[in-house]
This record gives sequence, C-alpha cells and structure tokens, in this order.
Amino acid sequence: MTPNSIEAFGTTAQKTNAWPREIALQPNTDSRRHAYPALRGTLHAIRDFLPVEESAQLSAQLPMLVRGIYFEGWNPSVTPEQERTRDRFLQRVEQALERAQWNEPYPIDAEDVARAVLRTLSDRVSEGEMDQVQHVMPARVRELWETIVMD
Repeated sequence: MTPNSIEAFGTTAQKTNAWPREIALQPNTDSRRHAYPALRGTLHAIRDFLPVEESAQLSAQLPMLVRGIYFEGWNPSVTPEQERTRDRFLQRVEQALERAQWNEPYPIDAEDVARAVLRTLSDRVSEGEMDQVQHVMPARVRELWETIVMD
C-alpha cells in the first residue's frame, strides 16, 4: 500500500473482491463476470424484501463496498416490497443478469446464481443474522436457502 493510501479502502477492496470470487466458484455459476450482477441483484432482492430494521442489521455485517452495493438505489419508504413472492425475488436477480447475458450462448439461471450468492452471504454473515433474515422472508423465498449445502 502506498504511503498516501487509506488502509480501510485497500482492506475493503480485498474483502469485496473475495465475494464475487467465491460466488463464481459455486456450482452452476459461470464466471466472475456474472458474479457481480448476481451479487447485486440478489442483494437488492433481499434488501427490498426485508423490513427496514432488518435490512439495516444485515448491512452492518457487510464489507463497506458490498454495503454500498446493497444500498445503491434503495428507497426505504417502499420496503418491504408488496409482492414478496419467490418468482418476484428471482425476477429481480434475472433483471440484474440481463446485461451480463447479452452475448451468452445459453441463459444464466437466476435461481442458481441466487443460491450461489445466498451461500456466500451465509458463509460471511453470522448465523444469527442469517436466521433473522430468513425468518422474515416469505416461506417460498426461504426455500432458496434450504438446498444450500453448508460446509
């Protein structure tokens, strides 16, 4: 690190880069190029499905740059989203992936990448916080976590 750099920025950049790297290594995910939009879309879907207080609690455990991605474009006055269905959750992830898929020979499955992000999130956020997040999610959305095989 250079003498003029701010150590917190370097540290958070390293922590943040680990997230897409880990997502890309999950089963049924394609590449780091898809990992960022998958992370962004899944985080936004989670954020918009949670009550404001729970959203803030989850964000406190995210690295600084991931927290910035999480809050990007957030309007807390319209959360939680009215239509909190599994299809709507996955639609949010799919919309985030659209630009990454423009020249792909096959579609990227939103459910697969959402599960990869949820696995990474579950690995990096405390078990208690993840239990709280899952508890306030609709049952059909919670099912996305149920098939994640934890180490």
